[in-house]
Amino acid sequence: MIKAGIVGGTGYTGVELLRILALHSDVEITAVTSRSDEGMRVDAIYPNLRGYLKNLTFCLPTIESLLNCDVVFFATPNGIAMLMTKELLNRGIKVIDLSADFRLKNVAEWEKWYDMTHVSPDLITQAVYGLPEIHRDALKNADLISCAGCYPTAVQLGFLPLLEKECADLNLIADVKSGVSGAGRKAEIATLLSETGESFKAYAVNGHRHLPEIKQGLTAVAKQRVNLTFVPHLTPMIRGIHATLYATLKNEISGEELQKVYENRYANEEFVDVLPFGSHPDTRNVRGSNRCQIALHLPQGGKTLVILSVIDNLVKGAAGQAVQAMNLRFGLPENQGLSTIALYP
Repeated sequence: MIKAGIVGGTGYTGVELLRILALHSDVEITAVTSRSDEGMRVDAIYPNLRGYLKNLTFCLPTIESLLNCDVVFFATPNGIAMLMTKELLNRGIKVIDLSADFRLKNVAEWEKWYDMTHVSPDLITQAVYGLPEIHRDALKNADLISCAGCYPTAVQLGFLPLLEKECADLNLIADVKSGVSGAGRKAEIATLLSETGESFKAYAVNGHRHLPEIKQGLTAVAKQRVNLTFVPHLTPMIRGIHATLYATLKNEISGEELQKVYENRYANEEFVDVLPFGSHPDTRNVRGSNRCQIALHLPQGGKTLVILSVIDNLVKGAAGQAVQAMNLRFGLPENQGLSTIALYP
């Protein structure tokens, strides 16, 4: 039985981890941390977990409270995991970080985008990027896993087969929409219902923190520099990411051929579902599940391929993907605890 701890158990990603791990047959949750709710029962704050956590209470986020763990998940804001990871690794505890602390390989670039000093830069080279569809083999031996962000997951999975087969120019566009839970569980005027309801907006057009992460991943796949225009949007829904991706094809290639490229690439990927050509995936198709759904369009038979990619930002874009990576690291079936069918409607 794997003993798991969660640092940052009161946010949306933390409670998603609790929801998934509570029913995982090979995991026992032994520690959940919260500074503000120390001593309170976890299911008192999240009544949906009543009966699943054996009277588990929140504890302070200290090394001592996590020493009984085999693996620790960090569902924390950026800048927290890097403070504790080295000591946990020295104690033989595996770390799976859902923040951005170890995603970017260039320390100076990380410090620029996240506006803080990185206190554990020596660990960055050790971290394995937690996108299983690309780094599956490396994840099996990783002691420090840095999970992909939600936007980067939807975008990279959408572009991946195209870049691997060198079918498109490397000037790409990603027009991506997210539900408000992507902003986290905090009191903030911009995410109040009265502010986001019946409204729709783009933000961070000049540069979003996930941009260098996406470019880093796509450049590694293409083996040369990728230029990406990435525009995120906030939509009045709770969960979900919908990425509309644009790529200019290099040569004449039919929609049927492109469909085969994607179907072949993801044929053995349980958590990526390539829909029939010309489909329109809804975010509700994947709500609560660890799946990414992808569909291809070639409007008017032209040279611009439109790729639609949808995920649940809290599952495949965060907690579910973290558990998928954990399963790989501990030699478990990759789908263990993750076979939940999407909620509908």
